[in-house]
Amino acid sequence: MKVKIHREGTNILIVVMLIMIVINLSAWMFIRPAVIPIVFSSISVILYLFIVNFFRSPRRLFKGDRQNVVVSSVDGTVVALEEVFEPEVLRRKVRMLSVFMTVVNVHANWFPIDGEVLMVRHHRGRFLSAYLPKASIENERSTILIRATNGQEIVVRQIAGAVARRIVTYAEPGDHANIEDHLGFIKFGSRVDIYLPLDAEIYVKIGDKTTGGVTEVARLRENPDE
Repeated sequence: MKVKIHREGTNILIVVMLIMIVINLSAWMFIRPAVIPIVFSSISVILYLFIVNFFRSPRRLFKGDRQNVVVSSVDGTVVALEEVFEPEVLRRKVRMLSVFMTVVNVHANWFPIDGEVLMVRHHRGRFLSAYLPKASIENERSTILIRATNGQEIVVRQIAGAVARRIVTYAEPGDHANIEDHLGFIKFGSRVDIYLPLDAEIYVKIGDKTTGGVTEVARLRENPDE
């Protein structure tokens, strides 16, 4: 099976490979007994494969009913599902659904719903553990406002963590949001929050595992004004 590498990892993998080649060649040339460079090279290969695994970028096709469906933006575990007041964009009570990623998860971020991107905003902040509830409002983050095809607005928030200090957002105002497309990438583990209308039908619970671009986490009402 051919492994596709995400564009965010290409330069990193090239640099890491060059560094490892130099270090391992030096070890084989100057360190004895030979068992030491053998162990060193084995560790280097394992580490490199771990980094390759982190930057893998699977192409996913959604096969279910797309009408008003909300899919998970990321691979990970549902860590929060609660009614909150969203103060920055929507400024109303909503249902917050949070998925936490570990370093072994795919870290590409998918659009959670079909629609139109209305706003993208970056917020500077702290780098607390992304697992903590206050990370949603205190950490470095990017906020994407999307109008769904039924007219309702939802917010997707990419959140940096204690290790993940690099958020990349591809979405721009005016873009068409498609649940099979990437909206961004977070390097080395973090969290994504989705803020949904209170009347959205929720399909997951805390502790559930999700697959970005595939797992149905909710569905919006067909006629929200009724």
